[in-house]
Parts: sequence; C-alpha cells; structure tokens
Amino acid sequence: MTLLCSIPGIGRKTAGILLLFAGGFHRFDNYRQLIALAGLSPREHSSGPSIRGKVRITKMGGGLIRGKFFMCSFAAKKRNKACQALYDRLVAKGKNKKLALIAVCNKLLKQAFAIVKLGQPYQADFSSKLALNP
Repeated sequence: MTLLCSIPGIGRKTAGILLLFAGGFHRFDNYRQLIALAGLSPREHSSGPSIRGKVRITKMGGGLIRGKFFMCSFAAKKRNKACQALYDRLVAKGKNKKLALIAVCNKLLKQAFAIVKLGQPYQADFSSKLALNP
C-alpha cells in the first residue's frame, strides 16, 4: 500500500482497490496482463481488408478500477513527470485528449506493476539498469 501511494497521482483509495483487484500482483507475469484485466488494452475494430473502425479500449475488465484510474490520470498528468510528458507528447501529435488520458492510465498501471514487483518506492529520476546495458 505504501509503495503504491508513493506514485504521484495514486491515492490511498485507488491503491487499496488496485491491491484487491490485482490480488497482490502475484498472479501476473507482466504489466500487459494487468492492463488487459483492467479493460484498458486497445482493441482494433476491423472486418477484412476494407473496413477499419476506431481503436477503442476493450472494457472487458473491472469497470471500478478503470474508472478510478481514469480519475487518477487527471492528477497524474499534473504531478507525475512521466505521465505529464506522455500526455503532452500525445496532445502535441494531435491525438484526442481522452485518448491521451487513457494512455496515462496505462502508464500508471505500468508504474504500479513495476514498483510492486521491484519493492522500491517511486523515484522520478529512476533509470533501469537494463536500459543502461545494451
């Protein structure tokens, strides 16, 4: 709970709901499984080579956690540097603001997964050892 609350944009209620929803993060191998269970993964609507629909989120997961993280994304785009950079980059490209907020939700879930798995509190200037060693 303390680790999740260290992320800017995630409060105590959302951290508690995420812990209950994810079951302590023990049943997930990677962050993509968590995002899919929350119903925030993108889903392309197409039928053959000619019909292309908009890409939307699946909404096949928990609506409560999806709603909580959507509300957290408003705070995260102001207080979390990584989320703010992502939001600004997508809006500058001309993407819809709601789409950018969903991307911030995904970023928050990725951060939450990484922090719980590593067991370290949030650090704004963190760089992975894997990224430094080619």
